[in-house]
Amino acid sequence: MTLNETIARLRAGHLMVRDAQEWDELSTNLGLAYDSKDDELIEQLRPPFLQSWRTVTRYVLRDTLDAAGIAVADPNHPWGIATLTANGISCEPLLCHADETDTETGAAVYDGPQLLTFADTLTNYTDCLTRLFDGQD
Repeated sequence: MTLNETIARLRAGHLMVRDAQEWDELSTNLGLAYDSKDDELIEQLRPPFLQSWRTVTRYVLRDTLDAAGIAVADPNHPWGIATLTANGISCEPLLCHADETDTETGAAVYDGPQLLTFADTLTNYTDCLTRLFDGQD
């Protein structure tokens, strides 16, 4: 499977679950909860937000990633989607800007993580896949 085929299936897999606007609304609502420092709402919204992204990668895209020779493991970063590995190279697409959180606790360095839009998350994911495919050469 080529990089472009994998990216197309990655996008399609996520859009089968929710359209781009729904993914963005999840990010926006959780971001607003962080902005307002509403711990109760954060605890209500954060687990299903993370689980949605992680479930698509682990289950919906399993065959696609297997066909591309990419292993999927649990993320190491609190805002990671998954740890993807191919040919000894690993990467982890994130749902926020990497430099904005404490990787030990997941706590925001500032007021809250700047969560990525659907398009930005897929760009982050594509960058990760590109590194893995480049390692296959």
